[in-house]
Amino acid sequence: MKPLNDYSHIRGVCHNPSPDGQLEQLEKEMGYCQRLQLNALRFWMDMETWEKEGDRYFDMLDQFMRTAWRYSVSSMPILWNGNFIREWRDPDKAWYARAEAYASAFIDRFRDEPFILMWDVISEPFCNDYMNHSPAEEYEVRFDHLRRYIRRLCDIVRKCDAEGCMTVGHESVSHCVSSNDLVDVISFHDYLTTRHEIENAILAAEAMGEEWGKPILNTETGCVGRANPYEVELELLQKHNIGFYLFNLVSEGFWGDIHGLVYPDGTIRDPSVIAALFGFFRNRTESRILVNANKEGHAYRAVQAVEDVLRVEQTTLFMQKPRTSDDILEAAEYCVNILECAEMVPMWDAPSAKIAIWRAQPEEERDIHAIRRFAYDMANLVRENCLF
Repeated sequence: MKPLNDYSHIRGVCHNPSPDGQLEQLEKEMGYCQRLQLNALRFWMDMETWEKEGDRYFDMLDQFMRTAWRYSVSSMPILWNGNFIREWRDPDKAWYARAEAYASAFIDRFRDEPFILMWDVISEPFCNDYMNHSPAEEYEVRFDHLRRYIRRLCDIVRKCDAEGCMTVGHESVSHCVSSNDLVDVISFHDYLTTRHEIENAILAAEAMGEEWGKPILNTETGCVGRANPYEVELELLQKHNIGFYLFNLVSEGFWGDIHGLVYPDGTIRDPSVIAALFGFFRNRTESRILVNANKEGHAYRAVQAVEDVLRVEQTTLFMQKPRTSDDILEAAEYCVNILECAEMVPMWDAPSAKIAIWRAQPEEERDIHAIRRFAYDMANLVRENCLF
């Protein structure tokens, strides 16, 4: 498994195997990768799980990686993780012996498999409470403690596989200096908050790659909760022809509210991310064309439809024509479709989703007052945005 000179072809995602090993769901997820033209996975492993479960744990990972490979998706296993280091004590000889036994067992089993792209020795070794809460005067000492730890782990992996391709997934380009001489690929993570910062990180990584004569990879990026848009990251990474791993494939669990490309069922949260994967980006120049949602009078007619459905129509004395919640939702949808098509409403909680939820309820369980208020509000938004 020789290192490649260029990893710009990597279009990857971070995606962990399910502990219960649900093969049917995994097949679905790899199908999503195939449709999105993704070709690589990066996932976390756990030494203590292997010590408890032995071959059963590696058998689960075997199935995971082989299933991915059937969809032409390679694997980058992460042997250790640095995020949960809170206090520091140098590991003793016994711990390093355990670490070598774990790495050796895994690498010996999988080193010659075609689906292994490279070993990620440790992810984000300086991104933890130990470093983040360090007093300024202790920072360099703490950094050196972890630098020695990283290098010891790299030595273990290199001892297990002298010819294999190895990296360390650093959370910052500046931290790559701790292992550049030991790795075959320089990899950095980027959750920066502006185009300027993002591109500067890429330029710094490119300069580092040239200095060391080694390829570079962005092995984690994309987070809507950190002002780090997937779309912007993908645009700049494609501009610089750099391979990437987005965090992460599926929106679910702890990170589901700020990360992910698709939901478990294959639906999506943000179409702009999917478009960006295929090289299409939002026009932010003077040449963009603003939507005229009332060009053919549909905005006016949509508002009229809501007014009609909310109006009291007497049929005879003391009686009025009944309007069902379906009637109101139909009129509200007319307005909602204008608002969403023209991007006049935020889509983090799409109005059309509220309509779908109400329609899925039995008529007698729907809150008719909430539905009437919703229709009224949607009509007002159309009127306000289309200026009539």
